[in-house]
Amino acid sequence: MSNFDLDAFVTRHKADEAQKIIHSALKEFDNIAISFSGAEDVVLIDMAVKAKKDVSVFSLDTGRLHPETYKFIETVRKHYNIAIDIMSPDAQKLEAFTKEKGLFSFYEDGHKECCGVRKVAPLRKKLSTLDAWITGQRKDQSHGTRNQLDFAELDSAFSSEEQPLYKFNPLANWSSEDVWNYIKVFEVPFNELHQKGFISIGCEPCTRPVLPNQHEREGRWWWEESEHKECGLHIGNLIPTKQA
Repeated sequence: MSNFDLDAFVTRHKADEAQKIIHSALKEFDNIAISFSGAEDVVLIDMAVKAKKDVSVFSLDTGRLHPETYKFIETVRKHYNIAIDIMSPDAQKLEAFTKEKGLFSFYEDGHKECCGVRKVAPLRKKLSTLDAWITGQRKDQSHGTRNQLDFAELDSAFSSEEQPLYKFNPLANWSSEDVWNYIKVFEVPFNELHQKGFISIGCEPCTRPVLPNQHEREGRWWWEESEHKECGLHIGNLIPTKQA
């Protein structure tokens, strides 16, 4: 990787040029990967493979995903003829956690600890091997927590002074309608749970369908307050709260 100039990259691109952002990011970095889980991420993959056939993709397997989601991952792998690096939780840490807390502690203690073991730790391990990553984050996905989302940024959550990590969010300004218009036009594969009322899809115990006119994140961790509805994968985008 050459010395990446973030400010120059932002100046050369516009927030609504998703495909150009992806293509440029792939040119800037050899050691870059797409994080894949939902509908937005397949849009990224579809755009990326049109520019680079050997694009690197990874997905987090928490061990608690819906059967439909596992089928979806395999469908995407075959559809684009790409390898998908499946990241799993550390077996010993997960065993210790479930032995102490059981399988459904998040309904009583909140989801952060479970997500930390099943999602954040495997993600951190993967990101430690990369110079940059591409996500499908959108500003409108969560109530307030993702309003400060740039299409290109230094990842404040997972970077270090010794090893900077850059993060690209090409769909930051897209709406859910934009995503689904792309899916329909280009016949992009999608999780069949979307046809059953699911919008934001995570682990099976923590995800449910939403009613008409409900925000998509209301189907995630519905027993918690809306400001807590982040799993920790994108904590660098959270709006800080005042400390008492």
